[in-house]
Amino acid sequence: MRNGCFLIPFTVILWSSFVATLVADRVTSINTDQDALLALKDHIVNDPQNRLTTNWTATTSVCDWVGVTCGTRHRRVRALKLSHMGLTGTIPPHLGNLSFLVFASFYNNSFRGSVPDELAKLRRLKYFTLQKNYFGGEIPSWFGSFTRLHTLSLANNSFTGAIPPSLFHLSELDGLDLSNNDLQGPIPGEIGKLPKLRILYLIHTGLSGSIPSAIFNISSLQVIDLTGNMLSGSMPSANVTMSSLRILDFGSNNLTGSLPSNLFNNLPNLEGLYLSRNLFHGQIPAALFGCKQLKILSLSYNNFEGKIHKDIRNLTKFYVADAEMLSSISDVLSLELLNLQNSGLTGPIPSAIGNLTLLWNIGLVDNNLTGTIPPEIGNLVNLKIISLSANRIGGPIPVRIFNISSLRSIEMAGNYLSGHLPSSIGLQLPNLERLLVGENELSGPFPVSLSNASELLTLELNSNFFFGPIPDAFGDGLRNLRYLNLGNNSYTSNSLSSELNFLTSLTNSKNLREVILSLNPLKGTLPISVGNLSSSLEDLVADSCQIKGSIPEGIGNLSNLVLLSLQDNDLKGTIPTTIGRLRKFQYLSFSGNNLEGSTPSDLSEVENLAFLHLWENKLVGSIPSCLGKVSSLRELSMGANNLTSTIPSTLWRLKDIQLLQLSSNSLSGSLPLDISNLKVVRHLDISGNQLSGEIPSSIGDLIDLAYLSLSNNRLQGPISRSFGHMVSLEFLDLSRNNLSGEIPKDMEKLTYLKYFNVSFNGLQGEIPGGGPFKKFSARSFLGNEALCGSPQMQVQPYSLPGAVTQIADANLKDHGQYPAAKKDCLSSILELALQCSAEQPEERIDIEDALTALKKIKAKFLKDSRGIGTSYI
Repeated sequence: MRNGCFLIPFTVILWSSFVATLVADRVTSINTDQDALLALKDHIVNDPQNRLTTNWTATTSVCDWVGVTCGTRHRRVRALKLSHMGLTGTIPPHLGNLSFLVFASFYNNSFRGSVPDELAKLRRLKYFTLQKNYFGGEIPSWFGSFTRLHTLSLANNSFTGAIPPSLFHLSELDGLDLSNNDLQGPIPGEIGKLPKLRILYLIHTGLSGSIPSAIFNISSLQVIDLTGNMLSGSMPSANVTMSSLRILDFGSNNLTGSLPSNLFNNLPNLEGLYLSRNLFHGQIPAALFGCKQLKILSLSYNNFEGKIHKDIRNLTKFYVADAEMLSSISDVLSLELLNLQNSGLTGPIPSAIGNLTLLWNIGLVDNNLTGTIPPEIGNLVNLKIISLSANRIGGPIPVRIFNISSLRSIEMAGNYLSGHLPSSIGLQLPNLERLLVGENELSGPFPVSLSNASELLTLELNSNFFFGPIPDAFGDGLRNLRYLNLGNNSYTSNSLSSELNFLTSLTNSKNLREVILSLNPLKGTLPISVGNLSSSLEDLVADSCQIKGSIPEGIGNLSNLVLLSLQDNDLKGTIPTTIGRLRKFQYLSFSGNNLEGSTPSDLSEVENLAFLHLWENKLVGSIPSCLGKVSSLRELSMGANNLTSTIPSTLWRLKDIQLLQLSSNSLSGSLPLDISNLKVVRHLDISGNQLSGEIPSSIGDLIDLAYLSLSNNRLQGPISRSFGHMVSLEFLDLSRNNLSGEIPKDMEKLTYLKYFNVSFNGLQGEIPGGGPFKKFSARSFLGNEALCGSPQMQVQPYSLPGAVTQIADANLKDHGQYPAAKKDCLSSILELALQCSAEQPEERIDIEDALTALKKIKAKFLKDSRGIGTSYI
């Protein structure tokens, strides 16, 4: 009785306390949810759609906020859906107070930082995704305490470290995606403890080690994708029947060994098997073809042997094959898609391929197929794509192929195909989108009917033997054309007009991105309408086309132009200043023309300009100093012009420049100490100018420099010992200056040096005998004061220029005008002749270098003789 009297008041007290706690907890929790979400809002630094900024306010109910869902019973926040809102910010620890949260998605935003440990309190979570953000740090081990979790996706972030084994304690987990992170270490063997796992994505995560055999103990798995890791070892066997498994992808790893046959005995519903780009070998197990649902088989880039098993014919749903052998596949009448790219196939394409009437895609790119294209392919009335590029197939393209009206893409580039394209090709193939037959031996005139192929996106006829005029109205009907490459043929323009009118017709192609016309004798002028080409145009290349006239000012209208190359033509006039408008410009080449005037300073406004080639024109004036502000410059070539004044000091600030070519001008001044700023320069040629002073010792800091020519200047003083630091040098020409002193012995360290010339200076002393100097002959040292060396050098004293007048033809020795210029020219020619006639073939100068040297000699003579109208070249 005493116990009963005590129990009643205790029960009343306990019940009162419970009710009070329940009420207090409910009131507090509503406020807590609001505070947690407002804290999240405060941690958002960018809300481009103003979704949270305008909607999440304390004056409205939390349950009415965008992206928030509350439970009907407790009116607590149960779901937070912030996907695709473009939010930038971090997750605050306050979010761990959403104690009723079941569903949380931050998918496809720009959240960053680490995941707060306070989120470990969200024990009710069933769905959690942080996919496609910028989260970092290690994956928290406390995820393993979410015992109700069904789906966890952390893909496309920057998580690091190992996969915590605690993740595999989540017995309810249905889907796990950790793809595209920077993880390391193996896949934990505990993965076999996830009895309900259906989807496993560990793509491009950096994981290594072997694939745990326990992964094939999970009978519920439907998709396993471990693509693009560093997994090694052999393929494990399946110990249980995995009737749910549809996709198995272990591609792009380092797996070895043969495929276990019993694996496929336990995969009755397998639809896709991807094992390409591994190191597997041996035969393909016959058991694989017992998987009756198999549709996709990718085994390329391995070392499999033998033939494909005859049971492949039983795979009635099979539509992709990617294996090593072609012969067996031609019997699979149900085949719809054949993809055997880069599979090491040899021999001819079997004519039986014409029996595969359901085939819509043939992909045999990059093999070693020979023979001809079987005309039976013309039987494939459902064919949409045929890709035979990069093989060794010859003969004509069967005419019957051009009768397949369903064809959308013909890719046969890089073979030995011959014959003509049908003149009616544009009328027979109304759905044609891609015609790529470049780099073959095709010939014949331009098919006029191509202008009727209104769906055409890409046309590549380059590097063949096509000839004749490009029709003026060629582009009239090609409104969808994006890529055009007619380069390296014998196409001409219409003889009735001096303009390249076909370019005017291409103004109808509003999506045009690339036009390549190089190495065709077009012999016309650029029409003014070139400025009306598509604003999408990125590349315009017409090198060596015998184009005349001037460059239209409208070229500056092509606002998306990235590359413009018109080199080796006959262009005249000035460089349009409108080019300065092309703010996306990266590559400009007008080399090898007859352009005049000064270099437009507007080029400095092109902030992304990386390659500027104006070599061999008739440009005058000084080099614009503002070019030194274009920090993106990688190559600057302005040699063989008529440039004067000094080299702007700003050019020596181009720290990322790799090629600087200013030879054969009339530049003066000295080389500054700042030359050492060109830390990554590989090619530096300032030969054939009027530079004076000493070569600064700081030049030795250019340790990446491979080519250096300072010849034909007025440089004086010693060759600095710092030249021995330029360990990457392969070519060094200091000839025809006024250098004195000795050749530094430190230069014996230049082990890559192949060409060396210090002839016609005032050098003296012993020639180094070690390192690269063992290979050089007397021609590298001609015409110096008192050089001596080993007997094979046969070094002669400085006598050639003075002796020129004694051995030259009397008709060349007109002392009436410019005798010094003539003597200088003749001595240069004789020096070059000696280099061309060396006893040993390997010592002789290359013919291209000889021609370049002749051009420089000619240019210098014409300048020294102040424009005399004749030359000796």
